[in-house]
Order: sequence, then C-alpha cells, then structure tokens
Amino acid sequence: MFVVLDDRSTVAGGCVACFEREGIAAVAVDPVEFPEWFESVNDSDLSVIEGFLIGSVENRRQISSRIRSRCRAPLIGLIEARALSETLDLFSLGFDDVLAKPFHVREILARSGAIRRRMKMAEQCVDIAGIRIFFDGRDPLVNGEVLPLPRRERRILECLVLSRNTRVTKTQIFNRVYGIFNDEIHENVIESHISRLRKRLKQRLGHDPIDSQRFLGYRLKEFSGEEQLPSPEETANSLTQGPNASLEQSIIPEQESADGPLRINDYQHLRHGCPV
Repeated sequence: MFVVLDDRSTVAGGCVACFEREGIAAVAVDPVEFPEWFESVNDSDLSVIEGFLIGSVENRRQISSRIRSRCRAPLIGLIEARALSETLDLFSLGFDDVLAKPFHVREILARSGAIRRRMKMAEQCVDIAGIRIFFDGRDPLVNGEVLPLPRRERRILECLVLSRNTRVTKTQIFNRVYGIFNDEIHENVIESHISRLRKRLKQRLGHDPIDSQRFLGYRLKEFSGEEQLPSPEETANSLTQGPNASLEQSIIPEQESADGPLRINDYQHLRHGCPV
C-alpha cells in the first residue's frame, strides 16, 4: 500500500485513482492531519506500507523526519517539473527518490522496489516450494513456466513468500492487498482470492502449497510427499483458541478459512455428514 500526501486534494485523489487502476492499494492523507494519523497507526500496519509519495506540502521536513522515526518505507518526492534546487532540497531532507511529472504508477513501483532492494528490505526473487516469485510485477514461475495471475492473487503470493517463516492472518493479507483503511470491501474476500490461487497452484504443482491453520493463518509449505503436520507449538496455540479445534481439523483437513471459530451450525453439519 502507498500513502499519498499533497495539499491539493484533487491531485492526491487522482494519484490514488491511478494506483487503483493498476490494482495497487493507496490512500490519500491530508498533510495537516498526517501527524495525528501517523501516530494512530500501529507498527504492524506500518509494515504493510510500501512507500510514501509526498507532493506539494508545506511541512516536508517535519513529515519526512516523523516518517523516518518509525518506518523505513521509501520516501519519494513528487514535483511539478524538473528543478535542480528542489530536487537537491528533497534529497537533503532524506528522500530516497524524486519524480517529476509526468510519471506512471509502474515507474513508482519499479523505483520503490529498487529502493527496498538497496535497503535489503526485499529480495529480487525467491524460490520456495517449486515457485519462483519476483517483486518487480512479473508473474511467478511455477515448475519453470510462467503462471499468469491476477494482480491481487500475485500480491497475496508475494505476501506469503515474504512471510514464509511465519504465518500471516487474513487481516494482514487484506491490509497488504487492499490497504489498512479500506472499509468498502470486507476482508473475507481474501478467502476467495486464496481459494482461486490454491487451485491454480495445485493444477501446476500437483499439490496444494498453501498451508492454513485455524486461528493462526496461512503460510507456504515445502512439499515432501507427505501431509505436513502442525508443530507442537501451533497445535497448542490452536487448542487454546477454542474447544474441539483438533476435531475440526481432522474432519476438514483442507479448510479454506484460517480465521474464526466453528459455529454451532457447523458442528450440526459435521454430525450429519460423518458416521458415528
């Protein structure tokens, strides 16, 4: 997700609309309200911000300093026309890059990706579970062949790869794909995206590489030809989240959703569907 700051609301709104047309989450924040907004965002939500785009604002120095105090996301200055003095001023304030109009969203994505690589915040590509994922907008390679993916499914896959050593919850994935302040779309849409992504990957790989555990979230898993069992710690955490969690896992081993307890109706369905 990208955060856009500009005193001109129409300019900021237009920039956000350009991102949305490319399937990238973005939000415009009023520079006057930014200090209060920034302090209200917790560290977990800050981690999903991929860059700050700062245009015409009066307090650039204070804003850049405040961002750098809590977040390492790229700072990109947006200027109306190429001007050496303004460009040098922005670099002196700690900006990572400066772009003059006109520019394209894809250029911003490429530049922010290059900045993160220089910061060692992201890798150029990662191989895991027979999948090679790129972070420059290209579709992944699965078993050596390109697998075309819709933008949101590709970003979900990137999220799973970046967090491959830990599980990510549905909420964390939603925040990365749709933004942290998107109230128009319910986060349950992530389950549909993951379901379709699983089917595409399974068709190519011959197995489902996405492991889900109720209450714990999702992660990519290596395929060994055997069913991967949860670790003792994960099992203990799952059991503490609600009664009969292990029963639910044994009856529905490929449960799509990794969040929320079973409802009473779900138990009734299980009793009717399974012989005693």
